[in-house]
Amino acid sequence: MELRHLEYMLEIAKQESFTRAAEALHVTQPTISKTIAQLEQELGTPLFVRNGRKIKLTDAGQAILSQSQDIVRLAGSLKSELADLAGFKSGWIRIGLPPMVGATVFPKVVRMFLQEHPGLSIGLEEHGAIRVESDVAEGLLDSGLVLAPVREDLFDSFPILQENLFVVMERGHVLAGATELSLQELREEAFVMYREDFALHAKIYEQCDALGFRPRVLMESSQWDLIYEMAAEGLGVALLPESICRRLDPSRVAAVPLVNPSIGWNIVMIWRRGQYLSFAAREWIRYAKEHFSHSTPR
Repeated sequence: MELRHLEYMLEIAKQESFTRAAEALHVTQPTISKTIAQLEQELGTPLFVRNGRKIKLTDAGQAILSQSQDIVRLAGSLKSELADLAGFKSGWIRIGLPPMVGATVFPKVVRMFLQEHPGLSIGLEEHGAIRVESDVAEGLLDSGLVLAPVREDLFDSFPILQENLFVVMERGHVLAGATELSLQELREEAFVMYREDFALHAKIYEQCDALGFRPRVLMESSQWDLIYEMAAEGLGVALLPESICRRLDPSRVAAVPLVNPSIGWNIVMIWRRGQYLSFAAREWIRYAKEHFSHSTPR
């Protein structure tokens, strides 16, 4: 059993597909299929089974996977340390961020960072905050932008952005002229909502539950521009961060502050506490922390 066998297994389990795993690892599908077949023959047991169109782990596969994650993470840390000792000339940084963050504060600071460090490369993983937090915890990402609060025993962090959600609706909506709106006033409205892997999804549901109702959700999406378009067409109301609302067309939608309760969109950068980070990742965190401590994004 080699390290690449474990890396292939982890990626197949993550993607639930040999094809997508091969694409993510930049190898051919026959290569990854042959490698897993050889490993299964060596171990004398199947590691994957098909469940409809998806690939699932067998019991044996799950047992190997539970140990493989730590092995691959530690091997990656060892490689990074050795590269640093050998002399830093290039580097690869793995960063996770939710789509809405990528549309607001992120592109400018990345551009400035890469201008100062042209030898570095950044790999972006765009997922909801819950998935980003999980991937950072598992060592699949060096750092990520997520919604506060986070587990202080597991992550180090610093603040990036603090603002509240606004109610977004078509310009002709009966509530469009309000100066502020409570969540209670929206209980009869249809909602255009975030997917379940977005931390805001759970936050909004928690606040609605506290008021004694469940939001009537028309659709869920991971893309703020689609959520906006659906609201602009009068298909439901949406709750979007203030900085996103400043990008919307005021002739099509109204954006009204949400109060009683207000729902915060407080973004922090996290990285796994106690885990070795490459020079490139450490430099990225230092640079971002310095940048955001001297800026006051709203």
